[in-house]
Order: sequence, then C-alpha cells, then structure tokens
Amino acid sequence: MKKQNAFDQEKTAQHFASLSRRRFLRGLGACMALPALESLRPFDAFAATAAPTANGAVTASGAPLRTAFIYFPNGSIPGEWWPAKGDEKDFELNNTMRPLEKLRDKIQIMGGLDQVNATPGSDGAGDHARASGTFLTGVRVKKTAGSDIHAGISIDQVMANHIGHLTRFPSLELTCDAVRKSGNCDSGYSCAYQYNLAWRSPTTPVAPEPNPRLLFERLFGAGRPGERAESLKRRQEQQQSILDFVLDDARSLQRTLAARDKEKLDQYLSSVREIESRIQRAERFGAAPDPAIATPSGIPAGYEEYIQLMYDMMLLAFQTDSTRVATFLLANEGSNRSFSEIGIAEGHHYLTHHQNKTDMVEKVAQIDLFYMKQFARFLEKLEQTKDADGNSMLHNSMIVYGSGNADGNRHTHVNLPILLAGGGGGTLNPGRFVKFGSKPACNLFLGMADRMGVKGVERLGDSTGRVTSI
Repeated sequence: MKKQNAFDQEKTAQHFASLSRRRFLRGLGACMALPALESLRPFDAFAATAAPTANGAVTASGAPLRTAFIYFPNGSIPGEWWPAKGDEKDFELNNTMRPLEKLRDKIQIMGGLDQVNATPGSDGAGDHARASGTFLTGVRVKKTAGSDIHAGISIDQVMANHIGHLTRFPSLELTCDAVRKSGNCDSGYSCAYQYNLAWRSPTTPVAPEPNPRLLFERLFGAGRPGERAESLKRRQEQQQSILDFVLDDARSLQRTLAARDKEKLDQYLSSVREIESRIQRAERFGAAPDPAIATPSGIPAGYEEYIQLMYDMMLLAFQTDSTRVATFLLANEGSNRSFSEIGIAEGHHYLTHHQNKTDMVEKVAQIDLFYMKQFARFLEKLEQTKDADGNSMLHNSMIVYGSGNADGNRHTHVNLPILLAGGGGGTLNPGRFVKFGSKPACNLFLGMADRMGVKGVERLGDSTGRVTSI
C-alpha cells in the first residue's frame, strides 16, 4: 500500500512538473509563452485568420488606394451635426462640420445609415458596448463579461485578408485610449467590445496600439534616421529564429493533447504562423522605409497633441505604403474623458445624458467640434500630400468618420453620424449630402470593399446589398 501511494505521488509530481514545463514552448536556447490550456487555467479561444485571396487596393492610375475607419465615442448632437439646410449638392454645413468647409467638395455626409443590431433587445442595457462592437461588424454582439466574447469579422479585416499581402502590414489599429480585452465595462458586456474596433474573427479582437513611439518603431524600426532599417531587420531576424526553434516543440505537444486543447493550440499556432508571415512579408519587401523625422517620444500629455500625433502616424503609414487599411478608435464608446483643452471639466459620457439641458448640450457640441477639428486637420494633410500619381493622397483614399451611437442622450443607433471623405481614386462622388433613407451601414462598407478589390464577399453583418453609387 505504501509503495502504491509512493508511486501515485511520484506520478502526480511528474504530471504537474510536465504541466509546468509546458507553460512554454521550448527550443534550443529559446522559449515562447504557451497559451493557457484547460488543464492549466481558463483560456480565451482565438480563431485562425483567413488567408489573403485576391489582389486589389490600387486606383486606375496604379497608385495605392487606402481606407481608414475613424470612430468617435458617444454619438453627436444631431441638430449641430446634420446640414442646416440644402439638398444633395447645395447644402450648408452645420456647426460641428464647419472645420470641413475648405474640404466640402472632398466629403460625403451619409444620412440614413443604421446599425440596428446595436439597439436594445432581450439583452437589455449595454448600448455603448453594442455601438462600437457592431459598428464595423454589423452583428449583434454576445452579452458576456467573460472570455466567451462573440462579435463578427469587421470590414477592415475583411479588406486586410484580401489585400493585406500587398503591404508590410495587412492593417494597422490605433487608439488614444487604453487597451482592454476583458472585464465588465457596460451592463454585463465585455470591455473587448468598447476598446476594439477591429475583429479578426468573431472571437478575436485586434488590439489597437496606443503608443505613437511603439507604433513608429513597429513601422520603421528604432533609433535615429538612417539606422532604423538595420535595427528593424535585426529584430525580425531574432524573432524568426525563436519561431523556428519552438515550432517543433509545439507540434510535438499538439500530438499529445485532447481534442479541445489540440484545437486551442492549433489556433495559437495560427497566430504564430501569422507572425512568421509578417516577417517573411517584410523580408520580401526589402528594407523598411525610413522617414527622416524624429521618433515620437511616447504618449503626449495633452489630448489634442496625442490625437494629432496618431493621425500623423496613420498618414505616414499610408504615405510609405506600409499598409492600406487602418482603424482609429479616438476613445472607447462610453468614454467619460474630460476636455481641459477646451475648458470642459465634466466627463463626456456624463454630458451626453443631457436631458436637453442647454448648457450640457452646448458642451457636448463643443466636444463634437473638438474631435472634428482634429479630423479636418488630418484630411487637410492628406489633401496637401502628393501621391505617386500626382494626385493628392486624399483623392486616393476612402476615410470613414463616424460613431455607432447617433443621439447619445437617447442611445439611438439609426441615422448614424457618418462621413465619407476622399475620392477613392476617382471612384467616389464627393461634395454631397446623401440620404439613404434607412439602410444598414454595412451596405456602405461592402461598396467600399468592392473598390478595394475585395472579391467574393456577398454579405457583412446585417447587410441587405451594397451601395454602388457613393
């Protein structure tokens, strides 16, 4: 009996030692953290990324065609957003859009676009989480604060899966907010829905980068101008060697796992293979571009400077053709940030529940105007930057600016405040106030995907067709 107990204890010790060892994938002088499997602790499942399947994302002139989706939180003051008067071509910009006056022939104001899957239903409260989780996916996100999040693939990632192989980075994700993938943020909804715009799969949000320095170094390498390309190459080579060493151990481990854990590990290896493909893509494109500007020092103290710097990083990524698809979450949906830059001490979210009190409405309108001024500055820079074909970069872009909440006071999700800026390489018809009546916003996104060269995508979320005449 004592021998049996000793034998059992030894087997148990060996078992836990094995589990502990297997927290890492190992190779000769290298190791990589292993995702937690069920035998160790709960794990958020990740799905594999679809492979690129088509060429595209170029204009008729051969210049790159870029697309960005920029999200501002908490909706707008409708009476300050929509044109005060006029028709499709002859309209008067209202107060919130006044900063775009010089660019009115470069924008389209898109009225009557909805995301009805963000509206309340049997899942009750949680409009902020649904607003941003639905904005680029068109699906009704699962109400959960746990690891079993479920949304849908977002339109930016649909584009990236088809044309991302043409650039160093399939897509870029930016934010001027925190990065969160878990926790309860809105009435039982996971923070993942509010802090992520891009979704690689229904269970996998793509975390945005909040630090302009890290974003810059990811794009161009660390160090002084002239040194960055070599620094980036060394970093890529080091990462490649680690992957080479640990993949044999990963495959060996996979053969010993139960079906559920095997599936989870396979999903993890898919993300490892994605890193490999990024490195190989970088090698295929040769030396990284090296802008002759100083590396950003990090996150600026002032919010206005922070937003402008991130817009500049996006422009730089487009200008160097490092990517042709980007998302920018200015702040999480439901953000209660105050705005000392414009003398507003109260939180944004608090003010949006203004109950039509004049002073609160005016302050929200000032915040809307603040965000619009930063967007207008970005568009002006795109317009002033010449592209390879001699046109402006704004001409060769499609830039969506909008929110998944319409009226923040009432939490409505129809007739969303959405702008489309740029000429789409000559395929768009800007300078208009377009009234769609009541159509899914996803219909617009599919029309944009067509122009990006995306093939074979018939539906996105709740789409009922596609907008052809944009």
